[in-house]
Amino acid sequence: MTRMRPQDILMPVAAGLCCKPGGFHIDPIRPVERAVITHGHSDHARPGHGAVLATQETLDMMRLRYGDNFAGTTQAIAYGEQIKLGDVRIKLHPAGHVLGSAQIAVSCKDTCIVASGDYKDAPDPTCAPFEVVPCDVFITEATFGLPVFRHGHAADEIKKLLASVALFPERAHLVGAYSLGKAQRVIALLRAAGYDAPIYLHGAMEKITRYYESRGVALGELRLVKGMKKADLAGTITLAPPSATSDIWTRRFPDPVTAFASGWMRVRARARQRGVELPLVISDHADWDGLTATIDATGAGEVWVTHGQEDALVHWCTAKGLAARPLDLVGYGEEDEGDTVPLGEDAEA
Repeated sequence: MTRMRPQDILMPVAAGLCCKPGGFHIDPIRPVERAVITHGHSDHARPGHGAVLATQETLDMMRLRYGDNFAGTTQAIAYGEQIKLGDVRIKLHPAGHVLGSAQIAVSCKDTCIVASGDYKDAPDPTCAPFEVVPCDVFITEATFGLPVFRHGHAADEIKKLLASVALFPERAHLVGAYSLGKAQRVIALLRAAGYDAPIYLHGAMEKITRYYESRGVALGELRLVKGMKKADLAGTITLAPPSATSDIWTRRFPDPVTAFASGWMRVRARARQRGVELPLVISDHADWDGLTATIDATGAGEVWVTHGQEDALVHWCTAKGLAARPLDLVGYGEEDEGDTVPLGEDAEA
């Protein structure tokens, strides 16, 4: 077998990562004929493609978000299942980011490239754990690709939240969290910490959270905020999209403590800027140590770095003797960009 140049297998184009020999794009930002999607967040999973290939969960998330006709055709691929597209073989492996998230391993002749999508190597009871996939080229995200980003243990942040609830029994706690993945993980972490009271949800979170439950993720008793008396919400915890926590919607709560669960809460200025009283450093992305450990573990001799703090990670790779370059793909960012509450939805929350 002859070794193919990686850039002849996958290359960045305006629409995203393109695999010419396979006739598909990975997480394209504009409509294409055939898309392989890593996970359901709106900066990666967009409607309008001719065909979409992804895990069943990702296809279901897209259906929940965009309606039944989000793509011409769909094909569900299980983790570990290999399929042939054109001249390449692809296989999906768990990425540990959110339910159904996958890394895409693309093999052509004897060259294997793994596109990570978004990933984390920290434990998460709501999705399959990240799997290291040995490869020649590893395409890694770098959302938190600076040494300052070390997330610590999510369980410790949950302890902080529960200590605040105990300290302020007369106040409601509002936790801003992305509707897909983060909200369900925070609920599961609260349950793991022994919190068994009902947890309240903003209406925009209900569909995806109920979907998680339908896939066997146990989240305990959940209630919608809608219809609750203000006084009855004292001492409770409510999960809401980040955009709702600084909204008129919060007036229905007694003297709310605003929390936000995000890796960005490591940056105090970000918390202040958002008016967050209780920052919770809980991230669904790998931190600096996670990124560098994962690159090491793949055994890849070449690393392509995308969406995030690319330069520091490229520098780290080259210092280790690895070939590395930034991909400079545009159109990917924080999930909450697609997590704003639709107009009029506050009334239904």
